[in-house]
Amino acid sequence: MKYFVVDAFAEKVFEGNPAGVCIMNDWISDDLMQKIAIENNLSETAFAVKEEDHYFLRWFTPGGEINLCGHATLATAFVILNYYEKQSDYVTFDTISGELTVKKQDDLYELDFPSVPLTEITVTDEMINALGIVPKESYLNRDLVFILESEEDVKKVSPDFAQLERLRDGLGVCVTAQGSEYDFVSRAFFPKLKVNEDPVTGSLHCGLIPFWANRLDKKEMVARQVSSRGGTLYCKHEGTRVKMAGGAVLYSVAELNIEI
Repeated sequence: MKYFVVDAFAEKVFEGNPAGVCIMNDWISDDLMQKIAIENNLSETAFAVKEEDHYFLRWFTPGGEINLCGHATLATAFVILNYYEKQSDYVTFDTISGELTVKKQDDLYELDFPSVPLTEITVTDEMINALGIVPKESYLNRDLVFILESEEDVKKVSPDFAQLERLRDGLGVCVTAQGSEYDFVSRAFFPKLKVNEDPVTGSLHCGLIPFWANRLDKKEMVARQVSSRGGTLYCKHEGTRVKMAGGAVLYSVAELNIEI
């Protein structure tokens, strides 16, 4: 099986978020996909199978299958549009989160994802102890989202990952603030999925984009995930949908030698 590694939301290699991508003729077992994801040890490995004019897409972390992933979707679209469907400039995916599309626009790939609203919740002592900082506000959808005072606070956060993993709510944990050079910045942590810090997290922006669009009164924004690798997302809020665009760079192509 051919296996690609693509740096998503990146302008050059070693930026953005690396994702593994496997384009297959037929599905392999869930157990085997999980083992491949563990062996690859990237935050996500994407598996796609074509049926008629679209692809079915699934995402696996080292800690299990996930319901939505932005950077691995971008990476999969990059592979399909550059190696499998060179005549096309867009690809449609069927996923457990519904239909997702990715459109190539010059050097960027624009993802069309569902908007996922945030619900405000009370900040607890457990949250403060896990983060090592007192957030201004806290919210929940699939993930916990904490609003911090400044971009500098987001960059300096050094959470206790063991305590984050024990938090009752949220699959992942995000910290975010209004930016200086960018409209807003963020970082993301997923110790429950065996990923301490995720370099760039598209799925989180399904909640961050509508939140900051409302807070900043802007429909188009540029966001930056300020991890050590870093990544830039060009964002649009369109009601029940959000769009986020970013670059992608091929890191490697390999052959997986496995018994099916």
